[in-house]
Amino acid sequence: MNEQPSQEVIMNVDVELDACGFPCPIPLLKTRLEVNRMDAGQILKVISNDAGTKRDFRTFVSQSAHELVREEEERGVYCFWLRIGTA
Repeated sequence: MNEQPSQEVIMNVDVELDACGFPCPIPLLKTRLEVNRMDAGQILKVISNDAGTKRDFRTFVSQSAHELVREEEERGVYCFWLRIGTA
C-alpha cells in the first residue's frame, strides 16, 4: 500500500500572534513589537482578518531583514509566517 506524502508543510512556530479584530495598521504594529522581542531565525506566525494586512506584510518584509516564508488565506483569515532576520 503506497501512501502519498502530506502536502501540508510542518513548520515549528516560536510565537503566534492573533491580531484578528484589529483594523489596519494595528496588526503590523503588533507584529513589529513582537519581532523586537524575538531572536534571529525564530518563526512568528501572525493571524489577521484585515485584508490590508497582506499589503502591509509584503511591504514590511521587503524593507526589513525578515523573510515571509509562508502565507495563507482562508475565508477572510490571513496567516503569515515570518522568519526573523538580523537587525
